[in-house]
Amino acid sequence: MAGGLKYEVIEGWEKLPPGYVHRDVDGVAVDSRDRVYLMTRGDPRVIVYERDGTFVTSWGEGLFTERTHGITIGPGDFVYTADDGDHTIRKFTTDGKQLMMIGTPGVASDTGYDIKKGIPSITHGGPPFNRPTNVAVAPNGDLYVSDGYGNSRVHRFAADGKLIQSWGEPGTGPGQFNLPHGIWVAPDARVFVADRENDRIQIFSPDGQYLDEWTHVQRPTDIYMDRDELIYISELWWVVGQNSFRMGPIRFDLPGRVSVLDPNGHVLVRWANADRCAPGNFVAPHCICADSHGDLYVGEVTWTFGVSRGHVPADCHTFQKFARK
Repeated sequence: MAGGLKYEVIEGWEKLPPGYVHRDVDGVAVDSRDRVYLMTRGDPRVIVYERDGTFVTSWGEGLFTERTHGITIGPGDFVYTADDGDHTIRKFTTDGKQLMMIGTPGVASDTGYDIKKGIPSITHGGPPFNRPTNVAVAPNGDLYVSDGYGNSRVHRFAADGKLIQSWGEPGTGPGQFNLPHGIWVAPDARVFVADRENDRIQIFSPDGQYLDEWTHVQRPTDIYMDRDELIYISELWWVVGQNSFRMGPIRFDLPGRVSVLDPNGHVLVRWANADRCAPGNFVAPHCICADSHGDLYVGEVTWTFGVSRGHVPADCHTFQKFARK
């Protein structure tokens, strides 16, 4: 417990219907009714639950690629998805009717990116999109997209999908990125970007001017800010032998974790444990959000970062709810 905050994992919360699987949960969002929306892989789709974990519906089957990457719900309960497999951002109603698409499916922008060489192969920031990772909605309706796996930029769009501006280049300096992975816009219109492989959160003005950075985070994957302006961050596992662009070689096992910060970036509570598959601990936190009661929802890319590499068994959790006490 810290800062008056305490959370308890709710085991068995998700009532996944028979025949449904999700090897990874790469996105989570909550609508105005506190319904919970999961973006999944291994049968890519959106799965919708009531606040108590009761299944409501699913949609998007046959539409998304195996590289779904994020989901956001904005004002009016419009649902926005990122799919780095086909380089698109889409807008839906809560029942899955597509209203808008930004990007051309299967067409990546020129950034020098080579999928076999990964992020180091990016030579320059490019236009939208090359494997976008997430989308955020500003108070004025503008959309901000983190374009990360094959690019090193943030793109700002009007609500109708018209590009307004882009910023960012590969690197570790202010305003540069190595895998911008998650994004959120605060009520005061500041733009928070999870600069994952640089181990930091960067903060910008609405028009992309660098304001500040927080470096007391670990491989941040997603950012969510609630109505009280508490900031929730999911942070990915660093495995010994991997390399942070900003911090260098990883010499110690650093388990995935969750942090809750105040609006100034002070840590209120943070938890992690090397017993990754135990309830309440994490393998590979990838997405996070909170409902109107302050309860937390955390999705993990357990298959991608754990099971496929032999680190954890296949039955390890991929999604957990934490009740705020």
